[in-house]
Amino acid sequence: MSATLFSEIEYLKGVGRARGEKYRKLGITSPYKLIYHIPRTYLDFRCHVPIQQAPLGEYSVLKLTVTHKLPPQRVRGGLVISKATATDGIDDILIVVYNNIYGFQAIKEGAEYYMYGKVTGNFLRREISSPVYISAEEKVLIQPVYPLTQGLSVNMVRTNMRQALSLMKAEPFETLPAEILQKYDLCPLMQALENIHFPESESASESARRRLAFDELLHLQLGMSMMKANRRSASAFKMNPDIGIGEFLRGLPFEMTEAQKHAADEIISDLCRETPMNRLLQGDVGSGKTAVAAAACFFTVRNGAQAALMAPTEILASQHHRTLTQFLEPFGINVCLLTGSLTAKKKALLREKIASGEEDVIVGTHAIIQKDVKYKSLALVITDEQHRFGVAQRAALAEKGDSPHKLVMSATPIPRTLALIIYGDLDISAINQLPKGRKPVKTYAVTGKLRERVFSFVRERLNEGRQAYVVCPMIEESESDLLAVKSYADKAEKSVLKGCSIALLHGRMNAAEKERTMKKFHSGEVQVLICTTVVEVGVDVPNAAVMVIENAERFGLSQLHQLRGRVGRGQFESSCILITDNTSDECVRRMKIMSSTSDGFRISEEDLKLRGPGDFFGNAQHGLPPLKIADIACNMELMSMAQDCARELLRDDPELEKPEHRALKIDTLRLFDKEIIG
Repeated sequence: MSATLFSEIEYLKGVGRARGEKYRKLGITSPYKLIYHIPRTYLDFRCHVPIQQAPLGEYSVLKLTVTHKLPPQRVRGGLVISKATATDGIDDILIVVYNNIYGFQAIKEGAEYYMYGKVTGNFLRREISSPVYISAEEKVLIQPVYPLTQGLSVNMVRTNMRQALSLMKAEPFETLPAEILQKYDLCPLMQALENIHFPESESASESARRRLAFDELLHLQLGMSMMKANRRSASAFKMNPDIGIGEFLRGLPFEMTEAQKHAADEIISDLCRETPMNRLLQGDVGSGKTAVAAAACFFTVRNGAQAALMAPTEILASQHHRTLTQFLEPFGINVCLLTGSLTAKKKALLREKIASGEEDVIVGTHAIIQKDVKYKSLALVITDEQHRFGVAQRAALAEKGDSPHKLVMSATPIPRTLALIIYGDLDISAINQLPKGRKPVKTYAVTGKLRERVFSFVRERLNEGRQAYVVCPMIEESESDLLAVKSYADKAEKSVLKGCSIALLHGRMNAAEKERTMKKFHSGEVQVLICTTVVEVGVDVPNAAVMVIENAERFGLSQLHQLRGRVGRGQFESSCILITDNTSDECVRRMKIMSSTSDGFRISEEDLKLRGPGDFFGNAQHGLPPLKIADIACNMELMSMAQDCARELLRDDPELEKPEHRALKIDTLRLFDKEIIG
């Protein structure tokens, strides 16, 4: 069978079953998907140097003629070393290739190559290790370097890529109408795909990258807009605005801030519409989002319906349950907690109560979206720390009701530019005020030399009756020098925290262990909690007044801000101490930002600039389709163009049904993995 762009990758010339399996590990199942396997960087073979001018210990490009190939040597452990001598016409060099017999066999005696690799040795004898090479007859001297998996070499992928591109030329296609290409000054797709892999020049590469980034951003915007349109076409449980939340506000033991009241008003207004609400409630650490969520739950129950809140961890779910119970039980509203650690008997009893409508507000982890959980009249769905749930999990909760209203809460302040993209199908409410009486946390950055002074300060606070967190980035010792939680706790107990009550908390503990530990810390039985970032979100211990973060350079600014937010939640003056021995300019700048401001939104803007959107949430899953080319932080102008283009296209063709928009629709569905259907 001859290959086509959309046939199985194994049918592509030179691939076959074994190599096809390697490609599938990278998610490449067809020649079309191979074409969209974008280079991570390029090697410029135009800039070659003579052997004598290549700096020792550094990577260089050399133009060499292979003079003699030596037989491969097998050494202990099964390692195969292949060697060849080469010359640049003046000096000689030894080529050394490790464990790549096939790659070495492709090098021919007497042939001339451009070779890129690390040059080592001395003045008299030099060698180049495992070089990447191309024939000196190659016309395209800017060559791609791809993300690989074991068993695939750069040269293999380049060869197969040329085959796939030749198929593309035989089946030419274009996904954007000519008027859009002209209006936004975009190169044709075929030209872009050729030049993203084998660019004729830097400008050709930039033009290709711009076109493909525009495509991604346009698909993203189209998908978000279509999700929003689908939502608006559904009908929701319409609530009665006359019921109001005045009774709830009067019953609170504090007065809401103006920002909280404004957010609550926006939510209540949405709940009274016929189309389902889809709103993001953003608020800095401790800004009072849960009180606003409680107001929404109160209003929903007073309207004769149920509300559900899903949190990413049992610790956070338990805390939400306690808080919502305090807010809502005085009004006769039943709040229950459903988590995976409950006994089968308790789960069965709770499921009955939920199905009968006896439970008004259901709080839990993903246990509340299991198939056997039925609701009587679910009208409001709240997800907390939304970026920790995948698209499918959020959709599963929404499907429990009949087009329920959706409220998403996040204590990770996100720059508005990024929020509009990640949450493009949501309306946004932001609580940008802290409740009265909340004191800012004093933040200091120090080196490890001052660790003893830091813990003298910690002991002083403990002697005053306060509690402390110590955060380490890893659980167990490894080859790295990062401080591990277990060994750190052992050492601290024998030295700087001798005589103090210490407990460990980390992600490898089961839910019941975590819960027991947090209860002990919450009650004051434990003075110091030595932990990983499992305490990052939501844990609320008002008596905790000191946060020490070891290896602070390992965390993003937003994550450091989240950790800092665990203290300063009571009436006591609180401190956050960042310990790092990293003195790089970037680290110093980040520590200065943390020490100078407690504004989470400003910190998030700085974090986005420093790390880019791809790393903004670390490894957390935030539901945003993965972008291979576009960098949202750097492509805001292109994003704006893509938004304009999406609006124009959907105004004219809301479902992208026209023949000229068919390819666009397919690509949009592909980016969202078909999540936008329905």
